[in-house]
Amino acid sequence: MSLQRVIALLGRPDAPTDAVEEYCRYLGEALTAEDFELVIERVAWAESGWIRATKAIRSRAKEWRGEWVLVQYTALAWSLRGFPLRFPRVLKILKAAGVRVGVVFHDVDPYSGKRVIDGLRRRAQLRAMLEALRLSDAAIFTVPMEKISWITYQLPKGCFIPVGANLPTSGGATSRKGISSDGKLRVAVFGITGGESGRKEIEIIVEAVRFAASRVSNLRLIVLGRNAKSAEAELRERFRGSAVELHVLGVLPGEDVARSLSASDVLLFVRGPISTRRGSAVAGIACGLPVIAFEGPETAAPITEAGLALFSPQRKGDLGDVLLRVLEDEHYRASLAQRSLRAQRQYFSWRAIAAHYAEFMRIEKH
Repeated sequence: MSLQRVIALLGRPDAPTDAVEEYCRYLGEALTAEDFELVIERVAWAESGWIRATKAIRSRAKEWRGEWVLVQYTALAWSLRGFPLRFPRVLKILKAAGVRVGVVFHDVDPYSGKRVIDGLRRRAQLRAMLEALRLSDAAIFTVPMEKISWITYQLPKGCFIPVGANLPTSGGATSRKGISSDGKLRVAVFGITGGESGRKEIEIIVEAVRFAASRVSNLRLIVLGRNAKSAEAELRERFRGSAVELHVLGVLPGEDVARSLSASDVLLFVRGPISTRRGSAVAGIACGLPVIAFEGPETAAPITEAGLALFSPQRKGDLGDVLLRVLEDEHYRASLAQRSLRAQRQYFSWRAIAAHYAEFMRIEKH
């Protein structure tokens, strides 16, 4: 039986890693079991300009008539400064070519900010998202639709599918019981935000880990992923004189990320409220880790069924207290790990995610 072709259409690539492209690659691998072949294409507007790019996609779209094209939306993939007003034009070209358009909203809400430019950007993004919703045959959201501020009505074409971990060996994660063979308790941080937000994250992480290290010996902090290397100097300075053994690994291949996380005891996630679209938090779940995080407007099932240990950012020292409890209580830590593994198998594995995609694509085909 031949596989049914599906196109994943991307905009400008991100750097140093492109999480959306990785998402599509892992999704594509899993979709083969559902009798779909996912092919990645790009609208090369950043390289060749919008006129040439739209002409090229108009030509390509003729070959996709009757097929599903899953257009991946983030604001910065379709605009250098987050004003994606040309994004709906791409969807109109696809619709005119007889394509079945699915829009995957990796950005589920417009950007925040209090400056005048932030308000203009927010309006532009909301306009583009509403138009994309109108033009699409299916809209895929990475958080539950009831958690999305700009969707205020029932949406028959809407579909909630959480993100998976962009890791190759996540399905084989197993629960770790007790401490590692070298006697170290390992705390992992996967990714740090750049700029001022990143400095605040470093401050929160350092305070909590130093507190835990003052009460638990042999503590190792492993920092990897985006902006880890740029944060290394400040991290080393802030941990000087402490008992924390610091390892900064930077951006690694997926296999090495999975290996590092699977060998850890807990993941600290402080980049924002935890939700089903937070790939770096889902990576910890996929590797069978307890995840220490805080709640926000997007926090809802199924992420809440994973092994979360929640802290309150408003309560001073609460992150340190929660981290200490997870590290000191081996049975509690193991129970959280088991919850993460169950949630991974049921909700966040690429097999489960691909099954959701296949379900709506088959229904809409008939």
